[in-house]
Amino acid sequence: MRLSELRKVRIGLRLAGKMSNGRDKLCHQDRFYVDENGWSVVKEGQAEILFPTEKDVFYNPVQEFNRDLTISVIREFSKDVLSKREIDEPQLMKTHEKGITILEALAASGLRSVRFAREIPGLKSVLANDWSEQAVQSIKRNVDHNKVADVVQPRNGDASLLMYQHKRTQDRFDVIDLDPYGSPSPFLDSAVQSVADGGLLCVTATDMAVLCGNAPETCYTKYGAISLKTKSCHEFAIRIVLQCLEAHANRSGRYIEPLLSLSIDFYTRVFVRVHTGQARCKESTSKLGHVYQCTGCEALSFQRLGKVSVHPDGKNKKYSLVTGPPVGQTCEHCGQGFHIGGPIWLNSLHNLDFVNQLLQSIEESEGVYATEERMKGMLTMALEELQDSPLYYEIPRLTNIVKQSQEKLTMYTSALLNAGYRFSLSHANRHAVKTDAPISFLWDIMRTQGRDGTKDPLKNLSESSPGYRIMSQEPSSKISFEPHPDANPRSREANLKRFQVNPEANWGPKARAKTSFIPDKPEKQSRNQDKHKKRLQPGPVTVKKPKCDTDRSSIEPLEEG
Repeated sequence: MRLSELRKVRIGLRLAGKMSNGRDKLCHQDRFYVDENGWSVVKEGQAEILFPTEKDVFYNPVQEFNRDLTISVIREFSKDVLSKREIDEPQLMKTHEKGITILEALAASGLRSVRFAREIPGLKSVLANDWSEQAVQSIKRNVDHNKVADVVQPRNGDASLLMYQHKRTQDRFDVIDLDPYGSPSPFLDSAVQSVADGGLLCVTATDMAVLCGNAPETCYTKYGAISLKTKSCHEFAIRIVLQCLEAHANRSGRYIEPLLSLSIDFYTRVFVRVHTGQARCKESTSKLGHVYQCTGCEALSFQRLGKVSVHPDGKNKKYSLVTGPPVGQTCEHCGQGFHIGGPIWLNSLHNLDFVNQLLQSIEESEGVYATEERMKGMLTMALEELQDSPLYYEIPRLTNIVKQSQEKLTMYTSALLNAGYRFSLSHANRHAVKTDAPISFLWDIMRTQGRDGTKDPLKNLSESSPGYRIMSQEPSSKISFEPHPDANPRSREANLKRFQVNPEANWGPKARAKTSFIPDKPEKQSRNQDKHKKRLQPGPVTVKKPKCDTDRSSIEPLEEG
């Protein structure tokens, strides 16, 4: 075996086996090797990224799906833009005077920007920005290594300030990519002002604990909305991010058009077009609304902030307030109260025409993306989703509330279809069912299921539980469990890949990059780090010096009297 091959094997083994029980374990070790100059190299797509040593590698292979999806979306989005600019034959790794301008505001190693330059045709420039000087040095090194210096321009500076400096119409970017560590909210105001009219804004949010209801007060401070702990929390998170984007855009006389909005693994990823139009901004109240969730049976109700109707003159639109609330003081099904969340985005999450074109393009370019099978599954699911039914219910959760055994999914979906209702699954949850049927009909399905058996449906329920009150009522609708030919959606029947299969332990979000702009820990904080753990570790025995002299023989006794 040659020396270079031996070094590749060694680095692969080190990266694969290092800290096998810890957070630093890396998967896909076949992508890592050491080149002849001693650099640790990571290969993804058409890009190769250099790191000084294997200890300095900040790379998450699970995020390859995010990068693949982003490249495919920008490629599809750019087709229409380039056509309008009369660029008929866009080329790779070549600058076009009227081409697409892209900003990666938080570029880190520059992997995404390099892939943009090498895999998206028709570009004018890619501006790769990062606050860290170390990160910018890494970007420059990777740009030179991949021979894309004519397209990618590294920059060191504050992301928000950079975007504010591009507010003028002629300076705006066609595409802005925001993929921060945590919440994107600090960058949204500048982003919606510096993207071109009709431009594409790609936003990632990884603070799912906040968005999914663990800290609703923190969610309000970051996104201007109250999050709820609900089984549909992942779609709820998407709709909070879209609401936040719409709110920021409205302040600048702009509004968003969601092209594709997904909950993926441990983050949300949304792709929206940003348009300018003060008149259209008035429609925002009809796109947003509050969510009422029963604290007992978890039934969901929605209240939009406003409504739009046709003006009596037949030409203009009429904007008016709504009446509410949509629920009483207590839930009509179980008698419990409500939690109020939102406001969230209540309109559709996807542009179905765009998603259909995107899916077709991916199928035609087979073999281009390493994660294309999952991309096909997710996009097919997005096309199947009911766009006019926000959020969803989990069948396992509904059966758990009323203490009934869970049957096959197709039994419940057949009951919905036989009654004339629509349904779909969701890309955000493998157990989810989206439907336009009211929750009362879903409870009738549970009541009918419980009464069809030989057991008492109230046997396992406490009289004070929400499930007891639900199951003690007679069904108000006729339920038919006759198998329906459309009860099993195409994506499920074809067993399309939709969800990430854990490649190994600890495959989720990594620790913050060492080149972050977060300052070093204060001296006291560093000194106290793991102090409790250190106390438990055996060490040299030290005798503490007494605070005072305990030899009482030298103390003269007090005289009496």
